[in-house]
Amino acid sequence: MIQAFFLSLGQLFDRPILAVFVKSVLLTLVLFAAASIGLWFGMHALADGISAWLGGWSGSEAFADITTILLVILFHWLMFRAIAVAVIGIFADEVVAAVEKKHYPGAHAQAIDVPLGRSIAMGLGSAVRLLAINLLLSPLYLILLVTGVGTALAFFLVNSWLLGRDLGDMVAARHMPRGELRGWRRRTSIGRFTLGAVGTGLLLVPILNLVAPVLGAAMATHAFHRGRRAQ
Repeated sequence: MIQAFFLSLGQLFDRPILAVFVKSVLLTLVLFAAASIGLWFGMHALADGISAWLGGWSGSEAFADITTILLVILFHWLMFRAIAVAVIGIFADEVVAAVEKKHYPGAHAQAIDVPLGRSIAMGLGSAVRLLAINLLLSPLYLILLVTGVGTALAFFLVNSWLLGRDLGDMVAARHMPRGELRGWRRRTSIGRFTLGAVGTGLLLVPILNLVAPVLGAAMATHAFHRGRRAQ
């Protein structure tokens, strides 16, 4: 995995991968900006409604502004990974193809390009799966707060597993029928978890989290093909 990381890092400025990085970051920022603007208008409408109900409230504007800022921060913390992975899922085929063309030309020649519709469906599926499972486990996260580190550890483990699945599927979709994916996932669970752990760690680091999805897709490509060679 260390070699895969440095190979991916070395290819980060190749034109096709750099283009995906720029597109994915711009789309992620646009989605966050749209969500933040929506929160601002929503909170001000709510504050105006409360003010009217109370017969006038001088602090309604300040309340709306402060609440919006807090919600945007919370939204960024909770949603960045989901949106970033969903976005890179749309462009992942370009990253995988660029890595294969340079390092695995034989596999690249036999690969089947993933249709845009399926890429979008996979990206959205990743985001929905992340949100659903983390919401389902939120009571456990709250209980583990008493341990001091249990919540952070559980969150890291769960999201490493989820990210490893998503990144692996981005590559496997080019090389095997859908019916074979489940068996492949079982056989590669440890490797994909390791991949997901590296990606999750990068997503937690400011600035690096912007490039983490692209690096993750490139690393997943190396992990997939090196794993097949070892079988």
